[in-house]
Amino acid sequence: MWENLEIGLEKADPAQLKVKPAQENLGFGAHFTDHMFLMEWNRQKGWHNAKVCPYQPFVLDPAAMVFHYGQAIFEGLKAYKNENGQIHLFRPQDNLERMNDSALRLCMPRLPVEKVFKGLKALVYLDRDWIPTLPGATLYIRPTMIAVEAALGVRPAGHYYFFIIMSPVGAYYREGFSPTRIFVTDTFVRAVKGGVGHVKTAGNYAASIMAAEEAHKAGYTQVLWLDACDRKSIEEVGTSNIFFMIADELITPPLSGSILPGITRDSVIQLARRRGVKVTERPITIDEVIAASADGSLQEAFGTGTAAVISPVGEFCYQNHKYLVNNGATGPLAQWLFDELQAIQNGLQPDPFKWITRVG
Repeated sequence: MWENLEIGLEKADPAQLKVKPAQENLGFGAHFTDHMFLMEWNRQKGWHNAKVCPYQPFVLDPAAMVFHYGQAIFEGLKAYKNENGQIHLFRPQDNLERMNDSALRLCMPRLPVEKVFKGLKALVYLDRDWIPTLPGATLYIRPTMIAVEAALGVRPAGHYYFFIIMSPVGAYYREGFSPTRIFVTDTFVRAVKGGVGHVKTAGNYAASIMAAEEAHKAGYTQVLWLDACDRKSIEEVGTSNIFFMIADELITPPLSGSILPGITRDSVIQLARRRGVKVTERPITIDEVIAASADGSLQEAFGTGTAAVISPVGEFCYQNHKYLVNNGATGPLAQWLFDELQAIQNGLQPDPFKWITRVG
């Protein structure tokens, strides 16, 4: 039904436009632009009422199924503005295709990717003045789908909202690009194979909050999750995929059903291999990492994700023992990958992978 879907435009009244925050104090996810993209789905009409409209609250019935049965999925991507004012999106269609994978797993309607992509570009262009220009600052984009049918009973909903909101952001971590400290938990688990760990659904993040709070209380930035069954095999960090450089081999856990297939993860693998780095996707245990730390073969570790891009790991804590990585300093590969990705995303060097979409 969506082939004839038209996208409307409702501009905010000039009197309603928000005061833009100072770029030096953006934080992450604290401010939102003047407009959003919104459309609905139901069984009778399919996708309809697509529009770019003023940012606004929703009025939902207390029985809306998202509150009770957790049908909520989302994505995260960024818009960049270079020194010439050109706006870039980084691998946006990959995010939308991954969102469709999430929708399929949660029995939600699939998105018409090309139509949504058109709406996304229109939204970014309309609110282009919100894109920060300070180094490291970007416009974070959050596509989301939720079940809004008012009903009780465990089944797929018959009515959904899809929306995109945008937020100007600074660095995700307070440390910026400085090495972070991560806490390895063998008490809590995030996901199991056969579950929904490989999709970007809200429940995965709710399940991670308690362990993250304990890590923060202990002075650590993030949690490193282990396999739910053996409590030894490494999976991912709370908001990132994880990589270890051991004896000149870059190792990351395989996509085995409980790990999110990160867009930045895939970009890092392609960049590293193009540089000639040996990259291996294989199971790796926390014991192997500790042994590599002890014998000096653990050269560096870093997380990868849209929010932080590359997040060097300077220390990890496991069972009350602390282990330094590269003497707590950023490793050369993490630095190179960060610089390379930033340069491509900001249009400062050629894009051999055709990852960039220009807006406007």
